[in-house]
Amino acid sequence: MNYQSFLEHIYQRYSGNVKLELTRMSGLLQDMDAPQTRFGGFHVAGTNGKGSVCATLEALCLAHGLKTGLNTSPHLIDYTERFRIGGRDLPFQRILDTFLRYEKLFEKWDASFFEITTAIAFACFAEENLDVAVVEVGLGGRLDATNLFTPDISVITTIGLDHIKTLGNTLEIIAAEKAGIIKPAVPLVIGKIDSSPRQVIIDIAASLQAPTALYDTDWQVHPGADSTAGICFDYSFGGISYEGLSANLMGEHQAVNLATALTAFILYARGQGFAVQEALVRQAMQRINWQGRMQVLGQNPTVIVDGAHNVHGVQALLTTLNKVYPQRRLRFLISILADKDYSEMIKLFCSKAGKIYIAQNQSDRAASVTAQAKMVHQHNIEYSCHASVALALEAALAECASDDILVAGGSLYTAGEVISAFKAHA
Repeated sequence: MNYQSFLEHIYQRYSGNVKLELTRMSGLLQDMDAPQTRFGGFHVAGTNGKGSVCATLEALCLAHGLKTGLNTSPHLIDYTERFRIGGRDLPFQRILDTFLRYEKLFEKWDASFFEITTAIAFACFAEENLDVAVVEVGLGGRLDATNLFTPDISVITTIGLDHIKTLGNTLEIIAAEKAGIIKPAVPLVIGKIDSSPRQVIIDIAASLQAPTALYDTDWQVHPGADSTAGICFDYSFGGISYEGLSANLMGEHQAVNLATALTAFILYARGQGFAVQEALVRQAMQRINWQGRMQVLGQNPTVIVDGAHNVHGVQALLTTLNKVYPQRRLRFLISILADKDYSEMIKLFCSKAGKIYIAQNQSDRAASVTAQAKMVHQHNIEYSCHASVALALEAALAECASDDILVAGGSLYTAGEVISAFKAHA
């Protein structure tokens, strides 16, 4: 079975049976001899920022000489991106071999695509004798397939209105779902969250006697200069203070994500009894491996791709763009999913746009070009429509002057397609 036939098989066979519950996953992992009990590390939930936090944790762990496993979702270009050992994607053959070894159990438990992906990650991590694993929640927290993993440190990054049909329609309800990852007595790092949903999380943590480290109360971050080269920031927590940290990710929101990860790493190091070294922290901040998040693909024209996929994410993206490119109208390439609040997202894009290139990405959840164009039309912004993300990118690059800025996004699927198309164009 080659890569493409494997992907088609697991998508077609296993994608239609999604259930937010843990009975199947619990039974599956038990039959697999509970691989998730053979490693520790970090479990990261949140509406936005959790992937960046995970990638930063990986970089910090690697810089300090730890053998690290990273499990994230979704992938941008290649399924193997979801599994990293020692900072490198697992070879496809290793993933396929693991799938085939447990395929009968996947069928027995009627496992979903995400449950299978999580189980493969857990099995590979257990076999690798890791020092530490970094596991990103897929959806929500309480009933997510990853939640059978008990970490050394839990993290909740942000709370926003996303997946409301599944998780609930208030910040407080969503916060309670995310807080479902909190384990008894396991320390919890809480990121930049509004007071009401934050209090929900704090109360649940207190009921489980889980110590908390709160943004702007227990740890502080102060963003500084921001450019296409990355963000600078000052950080302090528990007697540790770093001035002028410089990272290879753009955006003030990323400064908070970076500091969230750093706080979690410091707590982990204290629990494991090793020292956090400032020189290695500074080194790690320049080696974060995270595609599609305010990523600069090219210059002359400047091409930036960002996976902002909900209102909260687009607001953070525009905050950065307004800081780096004040009073500047930009070109945007967008393709948004139909189950998002794409009317509000498009309104935000239009507030900064000189022209918008509208496409439909390859996700079966993608909003149509017609539906997106109808929303753009309401804002009197010049736009053009394209049958694919690749064609939209080709058209945009053909029209861009050398000093133009093109920002592509609206979905992680879009980000992945833009990165692939840009590489092919080059």
